[in-house]
Amino acid sequence: MAKCKVKIGIIGGTGLDDPDILENRKETSVTTPFGNPSDVLIEGKIDGVDCVLLARHGRKHTIKPSSVNYRANIWALKEVGCTHVLASTACGSLREEIKPGDFVLLGSFIDRTTSRVQTFYDGAPNSPPGVCHIPMEPAYCPFMPKLVSESAQALKLKIHPGVTCVVIEGPRYSSLAESKMYRFLGGDVINMTNIPEVVLAKEAGLCYAAIGLITDYDCWRDTGNKVCVDEVMHTFKSNVQNLIALLKHVIPVIANEEWDKVIESLKESVKSSVMLPS
Repeated sequence: MAKCKVKIGIIGGTGLDDPDILENRKETSVTTPFGNPSDVLIEGKIDGVDCVLLARHGRKHTIKPSSVNYRANIWALKEVGCTHVLASTACGSLREEIKPGDFVLLGSFIDRTTSRVQTFYDGAPNSPPGVCHIPMEPAYCPFMPKLVSESAQALKLKIHPGVTCVVIEGPRYSSLAESKMYRFLGGDVINMTNIPEVVLAKEAGLCYAAIGLITDYDCWRDTGNKVCVDEVMHTFKSNVQNLIALLKHVIPVIANEEWDKVIESLKESVKSSVMLPS
């Protein structure tokens, strides 16, 4: 079997929506059975590797977390031929040792969202037939994080692999009691956007990894500042160049790997998870 041609979708979260990271850029408008994605897709290359940049919240950050059309975003990336997705996301830390400015690689999640459609298989006329009971362990690609970690180490960036992310509905931040509860439940970091993105990527058969940039300590600590928009944006903007450097370093490494068996396994997982009408 010929080596799979890698094409990497980059979902830019808060502060990462700059198309200048891509060479030979062109805009592509995609309409999906689930509506329009958050913005146009910007296709181009990083070190010769085909990439697609999509701003999760729109390039002007006008879409709140619960209003992101996650299904259209993932479907659109699949439609233009992406095999992999590297998603960036701003996260709050629920652990003292995970500090603002650090990076994390999400390894599992605790879903605290309440209003988001988490499947393409919803019975609507334009959706695929059947019901998909997709397994979520492993929730994220088990192979890309190692490559990302090695790239971070080469760039001397602090990164914490395999963290558990609590995903809340938003757009409000947590109360003190909630923040302490999430720590008790085993959460390491917290954000508002990784659900249903990771679930839909699994249903789409995409190799998906999420890189979180720690912007704050949420509100559980007795000392220090509590999470607020100004702090989140300041920390992210101060470190976004490190995130861009990390993406540029790891993308050609990912493209140089053999992914045929991994992608075939993801497709088989989706196929075996769908129960068709009898």
